[in-house]
Amino acid sequence: MTTQPAAVPRPAAPITIGGTPLDKRLVTAVHELAARVVTRLTERIPVYASLPAEQLRGDITAVVVRGIRSFAQVLRTGQPPTAAQLALTHRSAARRAQEHIPLDAVVGAYFLGAYECLDEVLAEAGPEDLADVLAAQKLLLRYLDAVTASVFAGYIAENQAALGERQSARQALLSALLDGGAARQAAERAGMRLPERYWVVSVAAAPHPDEHTPGVDPGIAAGRKLRRMRAELDRWAHGEALSALSPDGGVALIPAAPAHDTARDTAPPPGATPDTTGVHAPTSAGPHAHAADCAADFDRLAGLLRDMARACGAELTAAAVVAPPQDVAGAARLAARIRQVAESCGRGPGLYRLDDVLLEYQLTLPSPARDRLASLLRPLEGRADLLETLRTFLACGLDRRRTAERLHIHPNTVDYRLRRTSALTGLNAAHGPDLPRLQAALAAYGA
Repeated sequence: MTTQPAAVPRPAAPITIGGTPLDKRLVTAVHELAARVVTRLTERIPVYASLPAEQLRGDITAVVVRGIRSFAQVLRTGQPPTAAQLALTHRSAARRAQEHIPLDAVVGAYFLGAYECLDEVLAEAGPEDLADVLAAQKLLLRYLDAVTASVFAGYIAENQAALGERQSARQALLSALLDGGAARQAAERAGMRLPERYWVVSVAAAPHPDEHTPGVDPGIAAGRKLRRMRAELDRWAHGEALSALSPDGGVALIPAAPAHDTARDTAPPPGATPDTTGVHAPTSAGPHAHAADCAADFDRLAGLLRDMARACGAELTAAAVVAPPQDVAGAARLAARIRQVAESCGRGPGLYRLDDVLLEYQLTLPSPARDRLASLLRPLEGRADLLETLRTFLACGLDRRRTAERLHIHPNTVDYRLRRTSALTGLNAAHGPDLPRLQAALAAYGA
């Protein structure tokens, strides 16, 4: 509940115009004045013109009448509205929030009503009434100060409660999709319609430079980065995306563009690994039309990732798998694995599909060859700095200066670590024939 403003001293004499107290003028004409205020609302604030006539004659008129009586009391006593009156204003504002009437329209209605009241009581004022006119205007400002504070508090509290409920329902839907639960029922509770397919995106976010800047609170910098990532995602997906993101990354489900009418997806068998191109069993249009649709949609998704990275000021590495709602759980596991493979074998920031890391992904599957490849990097166990430098050097296209900038170290330190890695493993990242083996070894070692 809002804090009441400081009380205005009770006037020594009633505020009058032409010998009649202003509060009595208002009370006498309250119903006629209320009708005029409601008419003005429909004329000057468009949203009120769209309300049902029954609501205008009923609830809205009742609120106006109550406001006029409250202002009349302020004129009579010189005191601000009582706590009970402000509580009614608070509840009324909450109802307007439930009805999705914009906050500026709600506040504007109180100001419009107050001006109509003042016009009513000051219509016959003459030069001799100047002191009373000024006193009435001061009390009007005090009245509006108290009322608008109560309106803001009631409206915002209701909005926050509704937002919390909607967010909770959306998170329940996300959990149902990721767990393979009853997503359709969860979607109904969230007031959302499940799309034909989702892009299931696993994201890893690098630190923003401010997170390493001396004197800057890293928590605040990370929070700003996260807020900008979410804002860009919501803007691009028009609020239809579901996400569980942190400053380090997370997962997002983004509705995919509808498949071509003549090339619909056929859902894979239960438990099957979702296909990364979205092509399961195309019909007469053939696979090329469907694959082209999906490729174009993937390109747009890659654009989103670039926009998110630009907005948040940090490098993003992500992987995407397209899948119908019932296959989201498996697609999320696959997307996370693709991203991990891309990172572990030294790929740079960007968006990846399985097709982009086919060889590396295969090398992470259990086999004698994977174990032998992984053993090439065993000499680096316990040397996270050397492994991180090697991965970053490959991700930066063998550019030592970019590697140094990303790791926040001196280029000479990069050179030292690479020489040390070469001495321990016998493989040189700057030597062409060794490069494929190092990339394969990193993929296998990170499996």
